[in-house]
Amino acid sequence: MSEQSRRPRRPAKPYRRPQKDPVRILAFEALRAVDERDAYANLVLPPLLRKAREKGDFDGRDAALATELVYGTLRRQGTYDAIVAECVDRPLREVDPPVLDVLSLGVHQLLGTRIPTHAAVSASVELARVVLGDGRAKFVNAVLRKVAQDDLDGWLAKVAPPYDEDPEDHLAVVHSHPRWVVSALWDSLGGNRAGIEELLAADNERPEVTLVARPGRATAEELLGEEAAVPGRWSPYAVRLTEGGEPGAIAAVQESRAGVQDEGSQLVALALAAAPIDGPDEKWLDGCAGPGGKAALLAALAAERGAVLLASEKQPHRAGLVEKALHGNPGPYQVIAADGTRPPWRPGTFDRVLMDVPCTGLGALRRRPEARWRRRPEDLDNFAPLQRALLRTAIDSVRVGGIVGYATCSPHLAETRAVVQDILKQRPETELVDARPLLPGVPALGEGPDVQLWPHLHGTDAMYLALIRRTG
Repeated sequence: MSEQSRRPRRPAKPYRRPQKDPVRILAFEALRAVDERDAYANLVLPPLLRKAREKGDFDGRDAALATELVYGTLRRQGTYDAIVAECVDRPLREVDPPVLDVLSLGVHQLLGTRIPTHAAVSASVELARVVLGDGRAKFVNAVLRKVAQDDLDGWLAKVAPPYDEDPEDHLAVVHSHPRWVVSALWDSLGGNRAGIEELLAADNERPEVTLVARPGRATAEELLGEEAAVPGRWSPYAVRLTEGGEPGAIAAVQESRAGVQDEGSQLVALALAAAPIDGPDEKWLDGCAGPGGKAALLAALAAERGAVLLASEKQPHRAGLVEKALHGNPGPYQVIAADGTRPPWRPGTFDRVLMDVPCTGLGALRRRPEARWRRRPEDLDNFAPLQRALLRTAIDSVRVGGIVGYATCSPHLAETRAVVQDILKQRPETELVDARPLLPGVPALGEGPDVQLWPHLHGTDAMYLALIRRTG
């Protein structure tokens, strides 16, 4: 008998059940919903968190970590994909999407948080065991151990091409934006390198929650009584929650006397309401009113002057959201479901018209980071006819001497100035109004007469506004 055969065999390791981590399982479920159903994280995550709290699985710190894991992973997805691609032996397209989601969550913990390396790897491997099985958990473990060998700066030096060789691709990898988005935003900023780097970095920052106190129903002073609440930067009705918080737990929000609304969105409504017009000021229109934030602010401002707002939204379910936002408005208003390109109202009916048109949403990438990976350049061509048709409707709908606000949550020139310039060429009875004086105190508004807001300059979404007066 050989010496080897006389050695006692080691007993097999007993099977250990994977440890379920509610925080990371929830983050994984949110990422799968974004990937599989084209859902938006800001719509998927709140009900998941609410359900976890009701089950007793979560406290406030757990909810904060889950939120950071989901949004941080989505914001840096492009960067993390480039790093993972260096650590696997196959093209990323051949890695199952659920496996990539677990890997991305792990990479974010390693490179984008202060979670210790051993904890980030072990927690990710345990998650993989629960949601993928032991076999693929070994693959996750091997990849993450490779990633853990360097920090984020070290990896960027390896995977991002030098700026001098390919500036757009360099910025795309370093700041985790598709190359075509980098190019478009750079054009909108006039080719300024410092500006584009600041903007892309701002897109990857977690935005504060901003509330609006709807005039006649709530005041900013009331909202400032909430924990960690500070005044807005530019809007007199804005209040920022500097530590996040749960807006739905605030009484004024529950009662629709206040709402969650980015300050850029508030400024668009305020500028339209402040634009000087000659003659009556009694009938206002929001022609693309869903989901109702601007409509609620406009309706409240209209009520202070004895004016009436008609809020029109094509999609019935979104019209329902508008109705909910306006419920309790101190003055009369009306909400209808109607196609803005085939309006049921007569031409020349309104004194003020807001047309906040559907767009790519490239101005709200801080809040909807997954949109940067979902949008394609061809989407611009799909939106272009609708944007122009809605602006034509707006001009038809306003009376001579009245004012139209064309707004979009995108800084892309194809959705902003190109649309306005095209329609004004077709409509000689119109003229641009300088919008800058109507945003008092707001700096860096450019040469005008239109206005482009920016996350890195104003702390707002990248809202665009052009004011147009009908002269004949």
